[in-house]
Amino acid sequence: MTSPVNVDVKLGVNKFNVDEEHPHIVVKADADKQALELLAKACPAGLYKKQDDGSVRFDYAGCLECGTCRILGLGSALEQWEYPRGTFGVEFRYG
Repeated sequence: MTSPVNVDVKLGVNKFNVDEEHPHIVVKADADKQALELLAKACPAGLYKKQDDGSVRFDYAGCLECGTCRILGLGSALEQWEYPRGTFGVEFRYG
């Protein structure tokens, strides 16, 4: 019998070069709450986290650059979405 896949372990194999000076995703200050909740459910890396007070917190470090949040939230929740500058971003390592 196979065991369930632990997503955190799989993601932990990847290498992330975070550009601290230039975030590639910027959440709008007046972001639509429903759009943020949708992003919290849809992000495969789990970077949009719903807090106890109902707000949604986001951290771009660990982004898989899949574009899910760009498709679902650009304009309603996100001010900016672009790929990271050269040498930054995710380096996939299959494990």
